[in-house]
Amino acid sequence: MKYARALAFAALTGITAVTMGCAVSRGQETVGSYVDDATITTQVKAKFVGDKTVDATAISVETLNGTVQLSGFAKSSAEKDRAVSIARGVNGVKGVHDSIVVRP
Repeated sequence: MKYARALAFAALTGITAVTMGCAVSRGQETVGSYVDDATITTQVKAKFVGDKTVDATAISVETLNGTVQLSGFAKSSAEKDRAVSIARGVNGVKGVHDSIVVRP
């Protein structure tokens, strides 16, 4: 059940990323970079869903040129640290900017 939920979330996110592929315009990034960033974002979100300690719905993930921006709220510093660790562990991630706020 847990695996199915993560797979469904990843598929939905992937479909969203593909349909938003037309959003690349002059001055942003190349189509290849955009697709790579969308893939990284999808992988990070899917790993959040599969992890028991991270609330995937409370943390937003955005990627630009391989750098992941995490924002939102965590219930503890352990959850925040785990989210950053997961993001850093995804293939293709060049850096992680942590803007997660801990709120009990």
